[in-house]
Amino acid sequence: MKGNVKLQVVFYSMYGHVYRMAEAVAEGARSVAGVEAALYQVPELVPKNVLEESGAAAARKAFSQVPTATVDGLADADAVIFGTPTRFGNMCAQMRNFLDQTGGLWMNGGLIGKVGSVFTSTATQHGGQETTITSFHTTLLHQGMIIVGVPYSEQRLMNVQEISGGTPYGASTIAGPDGSRMPSENELAIARFQGKHVAEIAKKLKG
Repeated sequence: MKGNVKLQVVFYSMYGHVYRMAEAVAEGARSVAGVEAALYQVPELVPKNVLEESGAAAARKAFSQVPTATVDGLADADAVIFGTPTRFGNMCAQMRNFLDQTGGLWMNGGLIGKVGSVFTSTATQHGGQETTITSFHTTLLHQGMIIVGVPYSEQRLMNVQEISGGTPYGASTIAGPDGSRMPSENELAIARFQGKHVAEIAKKLKG
């Protein structure tokens, strides 16, 4: 083993749903011996007054202590698990803006061979969870990353007894049209599984 595996959970969250999932992902990753998991949030683009008017500013205080992600910092990780809410079936602008600054890493191959994975949140049950994750994968493939999802060995993907997120492409949660629904235990368990699964694969690749 060539030192501990360094795993980053890089996310954007407006009202806390993706942050809660990110915590679960990190928890799963840390359950693997020899894995260090750190949370980072991408920079905000929305003006402060708009965040305050929408109620997002108050919600974001819950994770204000999470450090800001840096493009150069991605190169230090062995694995990166990205979390983004859905915006019309795609990643949010904040995440897109962050990734659009990784051209230098692309030029020097800084992310080639690193493990990449994605989780998301939508307002509705069929609000673009799968398209958000799979379209996100395109960027990771351009960077030469090894994409990891959530295999069906995670039996909670088969849960049809309740409304729940969770896809073979990555964990997901449903926030509800008004954002009042927080991640369920089934969704959080899938997120933990994803973190653990990615960590285990990254550990094997580094070993």
